[in-house]
Amino acid sequence: MLKNREFKRMMIAAACLTVAASVCASILLGWIAIVITFLPGAAIIAMYYYFTKKRYEDIAELDSYLVKVLAGGEAPDINDQQEGELSILRNNIYKVTTTLYYQKELLEGDKKALSDAIADISHQLKTPLTSMMVMNDLLGSEDDPEKRAEFLKTQSGQLDRMNWLVQTLLKLSKIDAGTIVMKPEEVLAKPLISEIIKPFEVQMDIKNIECGISTGDFVIKCDRNWTVEAVQNIIKNCIEHMEEGGRLDITCEETNLFTQIVIKDTGCGIAEEDIPHIFERFYKGKNAGKDSVGIGLALAKSIMEGQHGDILVSSKEGEGTEFRVRFYKTIV
Repeated sequence: MLKNREFKRMMIAAACLTVAASVCASILLGWIAIVITFLPGAAIIAMYYYFTKKRYEDIAELDSYLVKVLAGGEAPDINDQQEGELSILRNNIYKVTTTLYYQKELLEGDKKALSDAIADISHQLKTPLTSMMVMNDLLGSEDDPEKRAEFLKTQSGQLDRMNWLVQTLLKLSKIDAGTIVMKPEEVLAKPLISEIIKPFEVQMDIKNIECGISTGDFVIKCDRNWTVEAVQNIIKNCIEHMEEGGRLDITCEETNLFTQIVIKDTGCGIAEEDIPHIFERFYKGKNAGKDSVGIGLALAKSIMEGQHGDILVSSKEGEGTEFRVRFYKTIV
């Protein structure tokens, strides 16, 4: 405190004024005036010194608090309910450090999530890459044209799988980064469903899956392209979990609050313990197929949330699953 030049100057000036006033009073009024003048002045200087010292102690406490925070320690509670500038400053510093500490926790969580995602992606890519390396070695030593054609077909399938995985991950990362802006428009339900189901017609025909479609004459307000992407991922998931001769029903419904696309299958169903996790990335339930990656439904969920919509699911093992893709008419 005494190293502060302004404080020292004020103390010296106050002392000089007190002494000068006492000397002048003694000359004019006698020695009694010295006591009357000097003692109050000395008392005022002592009080000023005491309160300034207390203020410096509070500032030193704040400085020590900030040093602890900068060193990475946990921010202790320094909330102060008293009035005054230092109390306001103390409370504001506490708010800032608490916010920074919370952001630090979020960053650590993001780093862990990123690390887990990279590990999951590496695992998903490792399987097709290993298969392709084996096929490539076999191609180099195989002379039979039929076997070479079979190996090339296997490699082509693995390349398609890797391409789908990379493209899906890119879409997810763009949605997470907020670089994709949904452009809602009024879309007729019937042509929208026709566009969604068209790529699966051959696959359903091969598996002898019967498809029933029921749509009303109403519009769905959505981003057409991204909605097609989301619903197709759901239908793809349904078809993959259905045996030959199954049935897929797609219905469009409208209420005062929302419009929705209902997709219902007669597949193997989802285990009750898996239902809360099916929209998590890279999650695979006990009924997941051997080629399942676990990001199709996650992408669908992200797309719908980006449109302020939602996906609800209900399922029973051995009977099938029902997805409800909802587009709310007002943001909820």
